Amino acid sequence: MDSNKIIGEKIKSIREMKNISVQDMAERAGLSEEQIIRIEGNEDFPSLAPLIKIARTLGVRLGTFLDDQPELGPVVCRRDSLHSREGIGFTNNAVTKHKFMTYHALSADKSGRHMEPFLIDVEPAKDADFTFSTHEGEEFIYVMEGTIEINYGKNTYILYKGDSIYYDSIVAHHVHAGSDGPAKILGVIYTPY
Repeated sequence: MDSNKIIGEKIKSIREMKNISVQDMAERAGLSEEQIIRIEGNEDFPSLAPLIKIARTLGVRLGTFLDDQPELGPVVCRRDSLHSREGIGFTNNAVTKHKFMTYHALSADKSGRHMEPFLIDVEPAKDADFTFSTHEGEEFIYVMEGTIEINYGKNTYILYKGDSIYYDSIVAHHVHAGSDGPAKILGVIYTPY
């Protein structure tokens, strides 16, 4: 099953279990009712910012939407299993259906975690008119392949293979591949719970 469909189904299931209407969730998360319906109906592939807002509204960790099995001890993610799992695609804040980032979770089975580490395949952006993202927490990015451009507030940072950046995600930001083609990054997202 498509990982994006699992996310939509989990959101809807948790919302209904907590007896929260679409209207209430939209108001609390600062999103439109239409956006919630489209995410739950697997019509939109949301960016991380709306997912983080939805997680906060539902009182769950961001990782809840990605978890398969809870594991209290350490979780080892083997290279072979990482490449055999389907990644989770995200768009530019659900503005288009073009998936420009595919996330491969490195700790989906770890219960109670506070960080979300991912290997992320980043496709070149099709449009320079980016929708910036803001959400609580912090992000760390390490470039493994290619070039990454990060718009952060009023600044732009170009990162090459081996470079890294750590920033507060409450500041408006957008991450995309540089002009030389696709890239691969290690990204760690922390959201306070």
